[in-house]
Amino acid sequence: MPAAADWITLAEAAEILAAANVRFRPETIGAWARTGKLSSIKLGGRRFVRRGEVKALLAAPRRVRADELQPGLFEDLP
Repeated sequence: MPAAADWITLAEAAEILAAANVRFRPETIGAWARTGKLSSIKLGGRRFVRRGEVKALLAAPRRVRADELQPGLFEDLP
């Protein structure tokens, strides 16, 4: 079970994203939580999301090696 510190408010989630120059309103993050894009819990009328999942939104995109691509994908390029 995640520690209590792993659950943060929607405002805290917005602050984490804003610190990385990614701006979303807490309401948008709440919508993601309600639709299941982020894990969340609701206590006392407030919604909380997992800190790790919010930080994962900032992770660099995964790089793909050229040999892992579909054969012939770029053959028509000069």
